[in-house]
This record gives sequence, C-alpha cells and structure tokens, in this order.
Amino acid sequence: MDELAELSETVRDASEVVALTGAGISAPSGVPTFRGDDGVWERFDEGQFTFTRFRHDPAGFWADRLELQRAMYGEAYEPNPAHEALARLGEAGHLRAIVTQNTDGLHCQARDRFATVDDGASGASVLELHGNAHRVICTDCDRRADAEPVLERVADGERPPRCECGGVYKPDVVLFGERLPESLFQRARQLVGSCDVCLAVGTSLIVEPAASLPRIAVRNGATLAINTLDTTPLDDLATDVYRRDVVDVLPALEAQILGDRCT
Repeated sequence: MDELAELSETVRDASEVVALTGAGISAPSGVPTFRGDDGVWERFDEGQFTFTRFRHDPAGFWADRLELQRAMYGEAYEPNPAHEALARLGEAGHLRAIVTQNTDGLHCQARDRFATVDDGASGASVLELHGNAHRVICTDCDRRADAEPVLERVADGERPPRCECGGVYKPDVVLFGERLPESLFQRARQLVGSCDVCLAVGTSLIVEPAASLPRIAVRNGATLAINTLDTTPLDDLATDVYRRDVVDVLPALEAQILGDRCT
C-alpha cells in the first residue's frame, strides 16, 4: 500500500513505538466483541458481571461467568495476521510495547510464537490493561492459575471455586466497577508519554481510561496513526487514519518496514 510509505518510514526511524489495541484486532480471529451488532452484551446482562456482585454473590457470579466464558472462548482462537505483524515488529525492535484492552491473550501467543528465545521474553512487552480471561486470581493470596480447570470445577458445582489457601478465585480480568491496576496503567501512561509513534489499532478510542492514552502520546509530540473500520473521537489528532481491515493494513505496514526480513 503506497499510503503506508510515509508511516512505515516514520516507524522505521522512530526510537520508540507503542501500539494500543482493542477488540477490532481480535475480531478477525473470530473472538466475539462485547458491543455492537451481535455483541456479547446483546445476549448477556453486563450488570451481572460487576465487582459488587462478585463480592456479595460469588456463587451466582460464577454460575453466570461460566456461561459467559463459554460464549466468549468456547473455541480455541488463534492470532491472526494483524497480531503476528505486531509481534514481528516487536521482535525486530520496531515496537516497544503493545497496550491492549483485550482479555483474549492473543498478543502474548503471537509474541511467543515469533520469539527468538525459548522463554518468549524477547519482542514487544504486552500490557493487558483489562487482564486475561484465561487466568484466575485468588482474592486472598493473589495466586494466579489457568482458568480452564477452575471453570471445570465450577461446571461440576463448586461455586465459588476456591484456591488451596481457601480464598475465592476471581477471573483475572477487570470487572465492571473495579479499577484498573494503578501500577499497570501508570506504566502504560509512561510508555505512550515517551513514544515517538502511537499506533491505535482496532479500538473505538471511547472506553476510558485507555482512550486517554493516545491523547497523552500526541500531547508529548508523538505521531498518532489510527487503523479502525469506524470513526473515532481522536481522528482529528491523527496524522494517518486507515479505514481498512487490520489484517490487511498491519501486515502491509510490517512488510514495508522490515523489507526482505519479513519473508
């Protein structure tokens, strides 16, 4: 895409690039979106998944959470070419971090797939602002565990499921009425505040506080590029806006940045 030539040069020459991603980057993988046409909240009452309900009715919360989890992640989703393009840019040193609003874990899967070291520690760091739906966390000892075995226990009638220490497990995601982890969001603010380029991909840039991050980047002199199918409140702040599918734009951008190395 010739329209990507200037952006690819900007990214290639940048010292630090940060990507902010939302549901639109995972939709091509088949992951259901929460809002919009046929969104998950068309089928479930989001009011049943609040932090207040979890605290006061953990058994009922987990009964409903099991249904929601099966609706969201009943299939095994794979990273798509957009996830993979960001992962390769990170591995090549052209992307410092991915700050994502998604809880599907696909960015980490893609990063680990292209990592050049066994533990997946190389490449762009991934900050999951809203957590990861494939994990649970104990509300007493903070122990994290894979969600699937715990969900099986919930299906067998253990409601609420408990940690070995006796504490109640909670999905390792930010529930309605629950604040983002302060240290994590502060790290995201630092990253966008020091970057030269901010790529906003598949996000409506409406949901706060994540929507404030590109504004911080622009305020500190960064170039903002947006790739979404719909308009956003920050389009006027962007140097480049692409109304094309993310699985077309990001691989093309990666190819122009990496050249022969992306083959």
